[in-house]
Amino acid sequence: MGFVRKDDKNGRGWTTRARAAPEPHGRPPHRQPHRHNPHRKGPRRRARTSGVVLGLALAGIVSGACAQPPEDGWPPAPGVRDDRASASVTDSPASVTDHPASAPGSSAPASDAPASGPGRSALSGGDAEPPARGDGVAPLAGTALALAESAERIRKEAAAPGKGTAGGRGTPKGRGTRAAPGDPEDPADRERRRAAAEKWGLAEPPLLPPPPPRTKPELHTPPGFRRGSDMTGLPHVIARVPTDDPVVFLTIDDGDHKDPRLLRMLDELDVPVSAFLSHYLIRDGYDYFRTLRAQGSRVQNHTLDHPYLTSLSYAGQREQICGQQRHLEREIGERPRLLRPPYGAYDRDTLRAATACGIDVVPLWAAEAFPGRMEFRDGKRLRPGDIVLTHFRGPRDWDGTMPDVVRRVLRTATGQGLAVALLEDYV
Repeated sequence: MGFVRKDDKNGRGWTTRARAAPEPHGRPPHRQPHRHNPHRKGPRRRARTSGVVLGLALAGIVSGACAQPPEDGWPPAPGVRDDRASASVTDSPASVTDHPASAPGSSAPASDAPASGPGRSALSGGDAEPPARGDGVAPLAGTALALAESAERIRKEAAAPGKGTAGGRGTPKGRGTRAAPGDPEDPADRERRRAAAEKWGLAEPPLLPPPPPRTKPELHTPPGFRRGSDMTGLPHVIARVPTDDPVVFLTIDDGDHKDPRLLRMLDELDVPVSAFLSHYLIRDGYDYFRTLRAQGSRVQNHTLDHPYLTSLSYAGQREQICGQQRHLEREIGERPRLLRPPYGAYDRDTLRAATACGIDVVPLWAAEAFPGRMEFRDGKRLRPGDIVLTHFRGPRDWDGTMPDVVRRVLRTATGQGLAVALLEDYV
């Protein structure tokens, strides 16, 4: 007796039945056919017939592929490129149907991938079948070879570096920037951005930043940010970047609230951000930030556990900073150069520990953004080079969503003639 899986009408349950002992060599038992009926085929005869048919089919395919030379250049010889067999992988942005103000947690819609038309192959991107090459099974061999080559190309393209993909560790994609100040924007791209702005509740698209500077601005720690008279060898502490370019920099701290609409909004509007992350808030959500980085944003250090660093010893501060460096390098694929100390609290030991962990710059902030307002360190407006702070938070923390915060920043910056640029391009 033995236990045998047997689904009942509800798809559940185990049952028992007598299990016959196997025949020698593991062959399962079976009934022999009635020998008085010559037209009835038993299992052995059926298996033998199937093997003969399969063998003939395989022989035909091999002989057709080997004996008949390709006609009209199809399929292409190994190493020869043929557009009819070319394959392409298109990372088309997902079609977002929910309104930015919709409730958090709404399901992400499917992507708007173009449907394959008549005579098109969804796998190869080319003809569904190669041109006819005569009778027999030779066309089948050509099709099999073409599909195999297409699959191999897709595999190589997917594995190639620089293919930033959702959830992967690819190189960040390029952002929409002008080739030179004053150059006209591509009409198709301008229309795309106009439609995205309307979708996300903006009266006009965000301004495009100029190209990144060939030489990054020389940084200096302002007197109020210095810790000791000699700052030689320590990271620069700044709240704004010394530049005349009409740009500001959006930075987002912590990593607690992971709104998928924020990723779509930033991607569709071509807005880069710098995310300063604490490990205890994102330990189970690194995929979200790998996607953010693949879209063109960057990820930086905000310590392991978000403590007041000044309350810790030098060794404790070093572990908080270096420990998060190790996590981000392992999970994101890049060792950060920037550290934002939690609460903006730091002392000389913080800067010494940051230096030991490979940190070059400690960016604080000149303005802070909320869903309904902005607060400024000096004055009542943004200035070129200002670093803007906000947090990964949602309705449970404040009266609004992450898209509401980004919308507030973009309206303010655009109204003052400023674009949002990537901080890492300047520091």
